[in-house]
Amino acid sequence: MVALTSLWLPVVVSALLVFVASSLIHMVLGYHNGDYAKLPKEDDILAALGPIGIPPGDYFLPFAGGMSAFKDPAFQAKWQKGPVATLTVMPPGMNFMGRQLAQWVVYAAVVAFFAGYVASRTIPAGGDYLVVFRVVGTTAFMGYALGLWQMTIWYQRSVATTLKSTFDGLVYACLTAGAFGWLWPAA
Repeated sequence: MVALTSLWLPVVVSALLVFVASSLIHMVLGYHNGDYAKLPKEDDILAALGPIGIPPGDYFLPFAGGMSAFKDPAFQAKWQKGPVATLTVMPPGMNFMGRQLAQWVVYAAVVAFFAGYVASRTIPAGGDYLVVFRVVGTTAFMGYALGLWQMTIWYQRSVATTLKSTFDGLVYACLTAGAFGWLWPAA
């Protein structure tokens, strides 16, 4: 068994590698550019929603409020007429990326920590690089990618978007696994 305190370096290195890779994926490669589309009549929609003052949060419309409301004919009529949508409202303003980038690095470190934890309980110090890579990579992949599919299953998120993000998760998992394999404590 490997002490968790001896894994701080691979946790930090892998989080930084994932941060750099995700930056390259989103800013250079551009294959996520089509993940979201512009709404028709966007200016009209913004003009209509703006005065309402919707607080930041997640919304579903039409909103039933509970399972019994799904049977209500008024709700069923709204559902049939549409649109049916999930909506995430963010606070207005341009300065939101710094906070999200910091949260992303912390998230990458948390995924690396848990992947390292699993490996530390199953692989001794001096473990083979490929064994460390396999255990850490599989665990990190679960942290980066498998939960994405819930949004496709339940909220109709685009399968193409989820597949691209799952591929990203594989890249991040391999970088995490490589960092741990390289920096795994010696016997």
